[in-house]
Amino acid sequence: MRALSIEPCSLPPACEALRTEVRAFLAEAMAAVPPERRNRNWSGADADFSRRLGERGWIGMTWPRRYGGHERSALERYVVLEELLAAGAPVGAHWVADRQSGPLLMRFAPETLAPRIVPRIARGEVFFCIGMSEPDAGSDLASIRTRAEKKGDGWVINGRKVWTSGAHRAHYMIALVRTGTDRAADRHQGLSQFLVDMRTPGLTVRPILNQLGDHDFNEVTFDEVWLPDECLIGAEGSGWQQVGAELAFERSGPERYLSCTQLLLEMLDQADAADPRQAEALGRVVAQYGTLRQMSLGVAGMLARGDNPALPAALVKDQGALVEQAMPDLAHALFGDHVPPGSTLDKAMRYATLSVPSFSLRGGTREILRGIIAKGLELR
Repeated sequence: MRALSIEPCSLPPACEALRTEVRAFLAEAMAAVPPERRNRNWSGADADFSRRLGERGWIGMTWPRRYGGHERSALERYVVLEELLAAGAPVGAHWVADRQSGPLLMRFAPETLAPRIVPRIARGEVFFCIGMSEPDAGSDLASIRTRAEKKGDGWVINGRKVWTSGAHRAHYMIALVRTGTDRAADRHQGLSQFLVDMRTPGLTVRPILNQLGDHDFNEVTFDEVWLPDECLIGAEGSGWQQVGAELAFERSGPERYLSCTQLLLEMLDQADAADPRQAEALGRVVAQYGTLRQMSLGVAGMLARGDNPALPAALVKDQGALVEQAMPDLAHALFGDHVPPGSTLDKAMRYATLSVPSFSLRGGTREILRGIIAKGLELR
């Protein structure tokens, strides 16, 4: 069995000074945003808000200046994300592009696609979606069937993607498709990634409404979608390795335990300090938040040092989902019989109850993550 160690990470004074700056901005920018909208956390989207963050240099913070970035530290970026999430800011429009699409393009298309597109991401002008999941494939990405075939100086893609968050507002998708054989022995070898302009003919986006009736997810159909050679990201057949690097960014951030922050804040506001049951239960949750924060911050420290955070990131994501998915049940147990209908606590409880089932799906199902963890710890 292999041991897993996440080295503690402390924030330098510059990070705390930045935190003060971000809080001042949010106090002004979020003043008129009601608590029920803050419940959406990082799934809420506002293109104008994203552009305002871009103007302040809070998108693409760690990226090289040649790509429109600001060459700040991973820890400074962590502080900005932490404050945005805690405030329930509507960051969903640019979230995917800032978290993983921009870094992916800079790493695997540094001289072709990145110079043209990444600076626009940093300005908060361009939004991305992720084309991974498919019908009958779920989190088993090696089972995808959407296929790209070489035709002259380009590629023709046919297939379908589902649960594609934000596809209806995205300018681009990074799609994982099959370019090689689909024989079982070669499932991981024949995958490639493509940059897809969402305005491309043959591409159809259909809404999938979630339990809340919100339109976050989509089905995206490729019907003879032609892309030029320059849209191939990295080398043909390297998609599996590239996706592994991309998912490390997706699983490690504070969004993996701060999605229910508004509900926790509402519970703390309503709690009776003289009630030992509430004090113990909420104190336990706050302690769990503190532990997850230290783990997540440790992953940020790994990123700052250039280490590979894939294994601890999977652990943070798995444990964060457990804490957050238990939050609505805790709220109902502590306050359910005396919550005024229509109150901010009531709205937060209702929203969380309907939204938390997805937390163990996004970024990889619990079963997939635990398989990664078990393999990384040499338990199987």
